[in-house]
Amino acid sequence: MIATLKHNSRNYTIDLSKPLDISIPLKDGDGGVNAWYLGPPKIEPHAEDGFIGKVTEGASTNFNDIWFNPHSHVTHTECLGHITETFHSVNKKLKRFFFLAEVITVAPEQEGEDFVISEKQLKYALGNKKREAVVIRTLPNLRDKRSRKYSDTNPPYLMEKAAQFLVKKGVNHLLIDLPSVDKERDAGALLSHKAFWNIQGKPRERATITEFIYVPNKVVDGTYFLDLQVAPIENDASPSRPVLYKILEK
Repeated sequence: MIATLKHNSRNYTIDLSKPLDISIPLKDGDGGVNAWYLGPPKIEPHAEDGFIGKVTEGASTNFNDIWFNPHSHVTHTECLGHITETFHSVNKKLKRFFFLAEVITVAPEQEGEDFVISEKQLKYALGNKKREAVVIRTLPNLRDKRSRKYSDTNPPYLMEKAAQFLVKKGVNHLLIDLPSVDKERDAGALLSHKAFWNIQGKPRERATITEFIYVPNKVVDGTYFLDLQVAPIENDASPSRPVLYKILEK
């Protein structure tokens, strides 16, 4: 199915029959991704008063309860409510879902005991391009990102100046294949979150950060259309399914 999207007075053609899903699904038990010192998620039949919600146990339907934390167990999209005293729901803040996006690949640089993504690297990768969304794939890009246990591993993160650069570029939606844009243990500083949402100035209420994506190696760097869908949950963050579509040559 071919569709034409108009962006900034220019028409783009995409093939909706060839989606490139860059989400990591929620899985029961230890098989999925995990961070922030939580146990694994649980997906299990509801049990109450002798009832077990499982067809193989005699129920008419499978009726599962699910326990998880979106920040720890699955690809998720968050809004500024993640770090503000005032409640903000990503379900309310994200009103559009298709964005012109740039996929870039970055090898985090060592700085002391950390590995970081710098402003210089983003400037080099993006050049003069203006995009609503930026998708950052980090190297090495191994498939175990889909099941890695990140707690107490000090993963790479985004430098504050790099986040400020994205704001200046007009990027409203940042997607990254790490558990956070900030350092795992930073005493609550959250410098890149605060910079991207401009917490010290006029807060960017429509901006979002999506973490725990996985961009397969077959997806080459370049320009795509992004379909960013979130589960309709009134929370600062929600499980999400970002999908890329190649732009067809005219």
